[in-house]
Amino acid sequence: MAAWSASPSLRHLLLLRPRLPLGTACLAGSFSRRHIHGHSRRCLLSSSASSSTLTHGEEASTQGDADGVVDVNPPRGTRDFPPEDMRLRTWLFDQFREVSRLMAFEEVDFPVLESEALFIRKAGEEITQQLYNFEDKGGRRVVLRPEITPSLARLVIKQGKSVSLPLKWFTIGQCWRYERMTRGRRREHYQWNMDIFGVPKVRAEAELLQAIVLLFQRLGITSSDVGIRVSSRKVLQAVLNMYSIPEHLFTEVCVIVDKLGKLTREEIEKELMSTGLSSEAVQGIIEVLSLKSLSKLEEVLGSDVEAVADLKKLFSFAEQYGYADWICFDASVVRGLAYYTGIVFEAFDREGKLRAICGGGRYDRLLSTFGSEDIPACGFGFGDAVIVELLKEKALLPDMSRQIDDIIFPLDEVLEGPASSIASSLRKKGRAVDLVEDKRLKWVFKHAERINASWLILVGNSEWERGMVRVKILSTREEFEVKADELE
Repeated sequence: MAAWSASPSLRHLLLLRPRLPLGTACLAGSFSRRHIHGHSRRCLLSSSASSSTLTHGEEASTQGDADGVVDVNPPRGTRDFPPEDMRLRTWLFDQFREVSRLMAFEEVDFPVLESEALFIRKAGEEITQQLYNFEDKGGRRVVLRPEITPSLARLVIKQGKSVSLPLKWFTIGQCWRYERMTRGRRREHYQWNMDIFGVPKVRAEAELLQAIVLLFQRLGITSSDVGIRVSSRKVLQAVLNMYSIPEHLFTEVCVIVDKLGKLTREEIEKELMSTGLSSEAVQGIIEVLSLKSLSKLEEVLGSDVEAVADLKKLFSFAEQYGYADWICFDASVVRGLAYYTGIVFEAFDREGKLRAICGGGRYDRLLSTFGSEDIPACGFGFGDAVIVELLKEKALLPDMSRQIDDIIFPLDEVLEGPASSIASSLRKKGRAVDLVEDKRLKWVFKHAERINASWLILVGNSEWERGMVRVKILSTREEFEVKADELE
């Protein structure tokens, strides 16, 4: 330890040699400048890597070198949450939970480690190529969940008839996908899910859209900042029926057309043709999915088509709920997951700078893929990363400074006991108290500014002899004495 304090240049460097005793290798002898410079690439790791809010870790390397040096950065695409970032995360999760409470949803949770079979499907979904999957020590194939809905479905099946429908559940959980990282996208993220089981009508989707809009409004986001594109998987099904395309191709076609906007039209056409669709069918699909008007869709498909009726009902609900200016019809929205069966939606920033903020839809036939009886269901997933980017973009992030009610500082070692008693009493009354000892008074004042303390309570000999303490209100610099047992 003496070597560390003797060399100020080492205060911002971290040496980790976990398999070597402290007296050997880099820790042996004095830390001369020559020794450090000669071995810095092997032995020393800077601890000054920045940790920007909810985005840290995207450039982190996971490679330690051959002789045991540990990289202190998190694995690439993951994040640490130091206190300032954790305060922001907690605030955002509190917003998720409050909206869920207002919508009368109950919170549930599941393990982040799930059976691989829960997420493996045959539709060629991109997500199946992004799994963090492996065999555990018992020979079981497991996966770090890439999304939450299958876990939710598993719990619904497990609960069985012990719960009554409808179920209105929400969760906030971590998801893992090994994918290319962009702004607002990394290999792990937290996701707020709200799901309704047992409501077959579009009232369920209307409620979920109300929850999303309510969250945006609570965050200060307006309908001029964000919109929600709405369509239905049944639109595509109706088009396939028009061209007598076999039912078994439906999911595969959905996965392909979900890439509209990501691939060129020519690439989409080529992929669709590779499934065996005729050129006429391909052109028909792309033309219908280019529609942005519900009335135009009705002209093409007819008013008696279920997709049109569902969408008209949903837009009617939107008027009644008061969020019609937030939503718009866009036939190209199909969502990439195979299990969607009806209305689908996704929120987007109107400036087009970010990827989808959230998305979801109806999945009435998911449970049967796990061998259970189907229950009508719909839900959405809302990640933590993109919304934070949007809040930054709109300068809507709240002040996340640390805030403490009181600092208590005994001016003499013999007063540490009374200071402890005062701290305990105030904490029982609900005040956040930092008890500081063995510091200079100048340091205590600076510390109080750093943590935004409201009061500084000084326990001094002369005051304590009279049962008093001195209180300094830090915002006004006002000082006064008060009886210790009258502190509130």
